[in-house]
Amino acid sequence: MRFMFIVKATKDSEAGVMPPEKLLAEMGKYHEELQKAGVLLDGSGLQPSSKGWRVKYSGNKRTIVDGPFAEAKELIAGYTMIQTKTREEAMEWARRFPNPSIDGKEAEIEVRQLFELEDFGPSEAVERMKDINLGGKKK
Repeated sequence: MRFMFIVKATKDSEAGVMPPEKLLAEMGKYHEELQKAGVLLDGSGLQPSSKGWRVKYSGNKRTIVDGPFAEAKELIAGYTMIQTKTREEAMEWARRFPNPSIDGKEAEIEVRQLFELEDFGPSEAVERMKDINLGGKKK
């Protein structure tokens, strides 16, 4: 089972304020623990939305919209992806996640389980995705 810990953006992260050394050290230690336990798949911080863009769709038409985006609470500042045997194990790791805000301010992470290709019924499209190694399975 794969899970993504989504670190919600704040005014500080959207302003490009870099985390203090203490927070970087706590995050580093936590991610080392994930790695030692064999559950870490990936993790990273994201640049502010001012350096990003969105693709908006209307039928077949695509429009690029440059950042920044207005609502920081709807944005992501970073993520960690893990793979565990159970939902409960993932929840325990989530409880241990360091407060990602600067100076211990209020913060929030959202945890979402990823779909696995096995969650979908058998189909040619699913087989093609397996062939190109989508879905997180190692060959």
